[in-house]
Amino acid sequence: MATGQLSSGKTAVWIQAMRPRTLPLALSAIMMGGFLAAAAGAFRVEVVTLAALTAVFLQILSNLANDYGDSVHGADHAQRLGPARAVQSGQISATAMRRAMLLCAALAALSGLALLWVALGAARLPYVLLFLLLGGGAIGAAVAYTNGKRPYGYVGLGDLFVLIFFGWVGVLGSYFLQSLSLPWALWLPATACGLLAVGVLSVNNIRDLDSDRLAGKRSIPVRLGPQRARLYHWALLAGAVLCTAVYVLLTYQNIWQWLFLLAVPLIVRHGTAVARTRDPRKLNPLLKQLSLITLLFILLFGIGQLLS
Repeated sequence: MATGQLSSGKTAVWIQAMRPRTLPLALSAIMMGGFLAAAAGAFRVEVVTLAALTAVFLQILSNLANDYGDSVHGADHAQRLGPARAVQSGQISATAMRRAMLLCAALAALSGLALLWVALGAARLPYVLLFLLLGGGAIGAAVAYTNGKRPYGYVGLGDLFVLIFFGWVGVLGSYFLQSLSLPWALWLPATACGLLAVGVLSVNNIRDLDSDRLAGKRSIPVRLGPQRARLYHWALLAGAVLCTAVYVLLTYQNIWQWLFLLAVPLIVRHGTAVARTRDPRKLNPLLKQLSLITLLFILLFGIGQLLS
């Protein structure tokens, strides 16, 4: 069994399988899109609410699918150092997990359809079709990360998909659904948000590097090795700060836009901790740490945008 014990009681087991501490990270892109839309005078609370709800359902779907997929493919074996998984531990059956995945996929689809109806209506059919494709891709990506004959998470593509959906689609999509416009400069903060989300996945994969290698899961840290994987993690953090700084320079109006820099010392402290930590078990708290730092970074960035 993987390190860590699941709580007793079915409800507690299901809640832990959903991994609620990952949900704030899922909301980060929606928050950033909302802040940017508000700064442009286009904020729509109903759109942001439905986008957030859809993001939560997709994140829960991804967490459940990851629990199921890693158990099926053997990544959740005795040497794994992360928290115990529900299917691998036997506390939730594979059949029950598949049903829960279908339910979450259905809820995400319904929420997404409601989002498109509220944001676009029936008059903007080309945009509706585009977002239907993106929504279907998001559901497929949530499931295919560790499931199917060739799960993309097992060949090192998880980082790319996190950048796409936690960065570009989440930020730019939520902004567009409020404003019906898409300035090119917004790709910079969207990329920053995505890189920080990839950073969370990177810490997870550095922790599981040895067990993933045994299971044949070729994540980027497995491909790079422990030393270069930590340099890669530094590059993700630095890239997020750089993209945000360039965006501020391009759109500069006043000093408040640099408010996000208050989070940089925390990012540096986190990166240093990951670089110096050699015991994989001690990386677990750094996952939550970066999620919270990401939220703070986006909150400070957003406030700066509103005050500019």
